[in-house]
Amino acid sequence: MESLLLALAVLACPVGMGLMMWMMMRGQRKGSGDSSEQQVAQLRAEVDQLKAEREARQPKGAQ
Repeated sequence: MESLLLALAVLACPVGMGLMMWMMMRGQRKGSGDSSEQQVAQLRAEVDQLKAEREARQPKGAQ
């Protein structure tokens, strides 16, 4: 009986950590989708804008 309790105590930490990681990953998948696609589109637009600003600041002959 004592060895059974010891085994449960030893396994409690890794099993609990695994459950917490699984729940966190599950929560991230629910929130992704359209919002992440919108964020990627917004970041791409920002990169394009920054590239256009950089090209406008450079002299015509320099590249």
